[in-house]
Amino acid sequence: MITRRNFIVTTGLATTAVLAQPSLAFSMNKKEIGLQLYTLREELPNDVKATLEKVSKAGFTTVETYGFSIKDQFWGLTPKELKKLLDDNGLKAVSGHYNLGSFLYDGNTSELIASIEAAKNLKSEFLTVPWVDEPFRRNLEDYKKIASRLNEAAKMCEKAGLKLAYHNHDFEFQKYEGITGYEILLNETDKDIVYFELDLYWVIHSGNDPIKLFSENPGRFKMWHVKDKDKNNNDLNTEVGSGLIDFKPLFAAAKQSGMIHFFVEQENNFAVNSFDSIKSSCDFISKNLI
Repeated sequence: MITRRNFIVTTGLATTAVLAQPSLAFSMNKKEIGLQLYTLREELPNDVKATLEKVSKAGFTTVETYGFSIKDQFWGLTPKELKKLLDDNGLKAVSGHYNLGSFLYDGNTSELIASIEAAKNLKSEFLTVPWVDEPFRRNLEDYKKIASRLNEAAKMCEKAGLKLAYHNHDFEFQKYEGITGYEILLNETDKDIVYFELDLYWVIHSGNDPIKLFSENPGRFKMWHVKDKDKNNNDLNTEVGSGLIDFKPLFAAAKQSGMIHFFVEQENNFAVNSFDSIKSSCDFISKNLI
């Protein structure tokens, strides 16, 4: 179990050279702000249409999906039905979190194949692996196996016109024999076809420096999760701009990171309600970071 430490990103993390870069120094549309829909996991399954309408009105233009399965599809909607609702609200699902069933552990490709098809129907760019179950990440050999599976999945995605990405939490930064699981994933995956979605909150929560990761692995972090750290309880999220994390040096280093898409995510601790919270985060980013 990783010991969680309070860790505030300040401008001291960035070098003078990084801070000298303009905040818009990355290849994305200035007004393209994304939302990981898991943020609205309480609302979305109850009324997908109304929820997506509110996401659009809050100022978001892209989303990242979650929750797909062969059995339930997307909250009872087929990928094509979801695509229509997204189109109706001017939203693009540029990425999605897909659990892939048991593929990472036993190589069963049934959910992976279905997920690739779903992502294609949504016209997504990335298929993102969001999580590794605890029994399958207990040592270096486990991480080497996961890296091998990611390479295999990435080849299948590439054939389908998709890119594969891996999303982190904090457990990947636990050390085994002096090396972290995340280092194994970075070093033993094909950098030309396996990309990473860096969750800034979890990197910082683990006591690590995102800018150091950018410097050591330039161009590999094509997507970010942007969520803030609550000032009173570091284990909780809060609206972007109201917590402890200084995002300005991170966005200034976005080009080095390789970031082309980012998604606001708030997993807990909504100040008023979830829709007010996502609008607050979107407004702060639009006015202060891009």
